[in-house]
Amino acid sequence: MLEELQATDFTLVELTLYLDTHPNDSHAIKQFNQFSEYSQQQKARFEERFGPLQQFGNSSSGERWDWNTEPWPWQV
Repeated sequence: MLEELQATDFTLVELTLYLDTHPNDSHAIKQFNQFSEYSQQQKARFEERFGPLQQFGNSSSGERWDWNTEPWPWQV
């Protein structure tokens, strides 16, 4: 799951770099938006199964503070 999420986010980085130099490419913008939505879905599924993925307000915590429990995102 984490590997697929990393691949999706890598694609988003590459599309961002491309769009910085080709801001009017509607096909690339459409791809970026699709991958962005897919990344958000992947992150939500990952967090439901393994707990928070990011800190500093990027991921919410459940009833208890989840950041000190294993597995850490890189251990999955």
